[in-house]
Amino acid sequence: MLLLVCVPMVVLAQQMPERSKVRKGNRLYQKGEYDESIARYKQALELAPGMFEPTYNLGNALYKAERYDHAEKTMKLAAADSTRTAVERAEAFYNLGNAQFKQQKLQEALDSYKQSLRLNPDDRETKYNYAYTKRLLNQQQNQQNQQNQQNKDQNKDQNQQDQNQQGKDNPQNGEGDPQKQQGQPDKQQGQPDQQQGQPENGKQNPDNQGEGASSPSKLSEKEQEQMLDAIQACEDRTQEKLKEKKKGKGVIRLKKNW
Repeated sequence: MLLLVCVPMVVLAQQMPERSKVRKGNRLYQKGEYDESIARYKQALELAPGMFEPTYNLGNALYKAERYDHAEKTMKLAAADSTRTAVERAEAFYNLGNAQFKQQKLQEALDSYKQSLRLNPDDRETKYNYAYTKRLLNQQQNQQNQQNQQNKDQNKDQNQQDQNQQGKDNPQNGEGDPQKQQGQPDKQQGQPDQQQGQPENGKQNPDNQGEGASSPSKLSEKEQEQMLDAIQACEDRTQEKLKEKKKGKGVIRLKKNW
């Protein structure tokens, strides 16, 4: 009886060798041997190009190995697989956002978190990362505006100094003392320190369980709730608009929750 059970399993393993590579990669990943797990996932993809599981797990392993640019490219492939469930694609977009965040691609990370929320609107980790990244973007924009204003003020001061110097060097009709130059000191406007934290814990385990990116500098509990409430309100309004558009039409069941 044991022989009868084992023979079909051996035959199945021979028919799907990529599964063996994925399992070996998962075991190495769990041990923290990320470079070795990357090699196994790549071998699986050579045997089964485009397969979601080794693609997704490869992206996670690359992230753990701090090869964020390669992790981003790989996670884009996983997130684009329209044959997967909404939750699977939402997690792929979430981890894509984390890889982009690590590269300081804040706008791209924000877009990825938004895509993840469209597929899985109730994920609180993604909501937090979306709110946190948006806050950093706003800080960057404010800092850029202050820098632009400072440069504008400095240029204005320099133009004034040039005009005063020109009047000093070229007195009218050669009479009288040149006008005294009254320079203005450069304005020094303090810039807010941008707090570049890390996104909320990611879904990095090949089995969709485990540790992810380290936590960011925490927002206050009140700030978190305010941001989450605002995002949820926006999502509610979007859902209401979609419901209004569907009134009077037959219900169409979709495989994915867009």
